[in-house]
Amino acid sequence: MLYNKVMESSKTPQAKNKKGGLKAKTQRARAKFLNTYYGKPIQDMKLIAITGSTGKTVVAHFLHEILNAAGEQVAVFASDQPFKVSVLHKFLNDAWKAGANYVVVTTPVESLKNNVFYGLPVHVAAMTNFVTSSLKDMSPEEFLEDEKTLFDMEPENVVLNYDDLNYETFKEFKGKKRTITYGHSSSDIKVLSSKLYKKGTEATISISGDVRTYATFVPGETAVSYMAAAVAVAEILEIKTDTIIEGIANYIPAEA
Repeated sequence: MLYNKVMESSKTPQAKNKKGGLKAKTQRARAKFLNTYYGKPIQDMKLIAITGSTGKTVVAHFLHEILNAAGEQVAVFASDQPFKVSVLHKFLNDAWKAGANYVVVTTPVESLKNNVFYGLPVHVAAMTNFVTSSLKDMSPEEFLEDEKTLFDMEPENVVLNYDDLNYETFKEFKGKKRTITYGHSSSDIKVLSSKLYKKGTEATISISGDVRTYATFVPGETAVSYMAAAVAVAEILEIKTDTIIEGIANYIPAEA
């Protein structure tokens, strides 16, 4: 049975935290305790973590549909708002009980700062972008430092946005097994062209020379980048191209 949870919002205030301080140590200890308390369910699932300042939930939903199309049991936890470590571990436990073998989770920067993901093995860490205008109550330097928390967890695989203006900063993030990029020009997953429609978007994308057209009901130029990010993660997961195309087309946003 598929367990699918989407967290729309959370109004829980997040305390500011410095690495190595008492608050951080307490939060890390709580994360470790909860993982053990629930029997470490993440060991039986693959965690895909989506981070960035915008687009996390769209990419998470693309991947949810792609994995569904591939016949996998997948649970998604998509939120642009911060959440507590107890909420995350309860979700992981529920997903495991429902038989999920993949969990796709967005990682709001505030939750990274508060060590919500501490100690979890990350199969894929993917970054959407870094849009400074979308930041709230923190400087770009603080945002980048907190984003680094995810990549310091030594994920097996890393996906980066080659088109992002801050790619030169992000390119230091490496996966233990594989690191791939998406975007235009010299990226691994290349966007060759795109078409924008009133109620959707198309993009022609090349994966190792295999050129295909991907279509989504998500409108706007940013949808091209989000599709490419999902394609890059799916490539790491060794999902067939036709299945990726089907999955992306299957996602219908609530406002559509």
